[in-house]
Amino acid sequence: MNETQAMQGNMPLSMNHGAHEVLDVHEVLSAAIGAMNTFIFLRPHVQDPELLNILDRQYAFMLDEYNITAECFKTGQDPSHPTRSYKMQMGNDSKYGLTQGQPKKPMQSANEMNDGIISGFLLSCHKTGASGKTMAALEATNPVVRRVLQDSVPNCIEMAYELSLWQNKQGLYQIPQLSPQDMQTMLNMYGQAEKAKDMPN
Repeated sequence: MNETQAMQGNMPLSMNHGAHEVLDVHEVLSAAIGAMNTFIFLRPHVQDPELLNILDRQYAFMLDEYNITAECFKTGQDPSHPTRSYKMQMGNDSKYGLTQGQPKKPMQSANEMNDGIISGFLLSCHKTGASGKTMAALEATNPVVRRVLQDSVPNCIEMAYELSLWQNKQGLYQIPQLSPQDMQTMLNMYGQAEKAKDMPN
């Protein structure tokens, strides 16, 4: 074993990160701060009690997840508790179909702020978090940081889904469907795969 390998083998756990990982996790933590700041900034403008409840529960969860991510990133060791799973409080029912409404366009004044616009900002925070954490986990060399990042991606997805369900319930997020014939054609387009002859079991 040469001297460089010995130095790496004796490296403190807090230094057990590759450069790409450090830069990616820096982006994840910065985005998390930005997301929480967005939640704080928008909270006084929320009108709907259900949306306010979602915002408050998600903020508390995001704050805890940020802290354990920062903790394991700094120490290279297990955080004070494992990544928790976010549990939304609404059902999974979605309304399908389209109804004609006003065309969407950017605001012309801050006075136009409403719950639909606020929920869009919150949803964007989770989309950014999900993609950033996924990319960072793919590059992470520290196994603890990798696990915390990958375990937190489903939470971003669940929180985004909760907000999209709220939007759907309000008629803000519509879900188009294919015709029954096209739907059936698409569903039947794929068959079960069989093992290729030359591939091992």
